[in-house]
Amino acid sequence: MASINPLLVFDLDGTLADTADDLVATLNVILAREGAPPVASAAARNMVGMGARKLIVEGFAADGRSLSPERLEELFVEYLDIYEKNIAVHSRLFPGVLASLDRFSAAGFSFAVCTNKSERPARKLMDELGVSGRFRAICGQDTFAWSKPDARALLSTIEKSGGDPAHAVMIGDSRTDISTARNARMPVVAVDFGYTDIPVHDLNPDRVISHFDELWTAVADLYPRAARQQGVTPRA
Repeated sequence: MASINPLLVFDLDGTLADTADDLVATLNVILAREGAPPVASAAARNMVGMGARKLIVEGFAADGRSLSPERLEELFVEYLDIYEKNIAVHSRLFPGVLASLDRFSAAGFSFAVCTNKSERPARKLMDELGVSGRFRAICGQDTFAWSKPDARALLSTIEKSGGDPAHAVMIGDSRTDISTARNARMPVVAVDFGYTDIPVHDLNPDRVISHFDELWTAVADLYPRAARQQGVTPRA
């Protein structure tokens, strides 16, 4: 029987790439147009993981202003347009990502992205960072009829990648990623340098890493568990 290549499924913002500065810079363009003061990147970093709509809402709330649902959607469309035009001005892969991908690839692993960023900007960002060709699938919030933390978003990403949930591990940075993996009955590694208002240690992922150099050992510990959690035996 043919063997199944193991698969690593990554979140994007705050996991593979440090995108906060570009996301917050886009927010500040919107705020300036609306006569609101800018927010500092450090102050908004944890809000980035909540999505663009929440980021916009919080940006205006900092100035004591609220938005109607209709106005929020108008600003969201403006936000996406500005962001896509400036998607990788400051955004960078986190240290160790490329070396880690090289090591796993040499060992027969494949890769996919499952993000709540819309698919088009996710693909554009991956292109700009020069890594899109390394991934079998790049799936966003609008790729399927469901998104994280619905398990079907992750499981559909795995299917699109030609993978098997019994041979897959999720890597993310937030409650959403951890919940998605739990809902899919898959092991999950959390990075502690991403975008979350709750320390990832408190969210009880299977492993926590502080640098991509640590991912090899974390996955080596968890990969056999992936099969056990799905009730199958890994094939050689």
